[in-house]
Amino acid sequence: MKRYVTFGEVMLRLKSPGRERLLQNPLLEATFGGGEANVAVGLARFGFDAAFVSLVPDNPIGDACVAELRKHGVDTSGMVRKGRRLGIYFLETGSNQRPSKIVYDRAGSSVSEVKSGDIEWKTVLQSACWFHISGLTPAISQSAAEASMEAVETAKAMGLTVSCDLNYRSMLWKYGKSAPEVMGRIAERTDLLIGNEEDFQKSLAIPFSVDLESGKLSTDAYRGLAAKVLDRFPNVRRVGITLRSSRSADHNGWQAVLHNRESFLVSTQYEIGAIVDRVGSGDSFTAGLIYGLSALGSDQDALEFAVASGCLKHTIPGDFPVFSTGEVEALRAGKGSGRIQR
Repeated sequence: MKRYVTFGEVMLRLKSPGRERLLQNPLLEATFGGGEANVAVGLARFGFDAAFVSLVPDNPIGDACVAELRKHGVDTSGMVRKGRRLGIYFLETGSNQRPSKIVYDRAGSSVSEVKSGDIEWKTVLQSACWFHISGLTPAISQSAAEASMEAVETAKAMGLTVSCDLNYRSMLWKYGKSAPEVMGRIAERTDLLIGNEEDFQKSLAIPFSVDLESGKLSTDAYRGLAAKVLDRFPNVRRVGITLRSSRSADHNGWQAVLHNRESFLVSTQYEIGAIVDRVGSGDSFTAGLIYGLSALGSDQDALEFAVASGCLKHTIPGDFPVFSTGEVEALRAGKGSGRIQR
């Protein structure tokens, strides 16, 4: 079976119960999550041989994190037990006109202090066909950016397909390098680039203007954005862009487009009401797109699978996409009424 490897930071997620404000209640729900870890879980649950590579501390928190990933079928044999702590993020889930909020506490995390030689990339990537990373990891620290570049360069030299979800975060990129300065170098070595309109603007300095406040997004505008990306990076074979129309914190429109240099493809649009948890939905889209491009018959099928996968994640608490290919295919087939199954 072909192997799919992701690299990034996995964090402890502390969330206020339900839709309460942070620390309105002294209790917090503790789970784990992080962009590339979420993708690995999605791929494993879709039946792929998926591995996640990271640095986590050699303590009970690190033990619990590794155990949680293994529970979902992710290969953690390439994880390095080193460093002082696991990064943390605090989540307050929004409601209606009150947006969700995230607070990071990740300074000094194990991954942020990764050193050259900590990860033997040729060994980790042996027998792999695909390597995935996001813009989150290079944003953490200079050393994490260097490790990310080393991983991408090794993957390319070994003939792997490389994908990158740009995942721009304004609260990161504090160590003296700008996002375009680092992510441009990674994009030059990437086969599949994924992001939303802000990711491409802020991570790659590609100009684009769209009205996000109206709640209505025109897919035609994104054709031009995808073309700019492909012109800037001739090695990139495909560009996937997610379109989120935010009606409120509880109600989003959800869609995506894919440009493969031959065709500009547009997905079905979903109206997602009563959102349970949108964190990780972009990662679920990414896992679905990697799965679809690897296992399905066409790029259009891959795009539709990815969008349905991202849609389903909005119904699942926590970061991880805890569902199967069959459930995604059922939604694609129009079975999205929520009618009880028995």
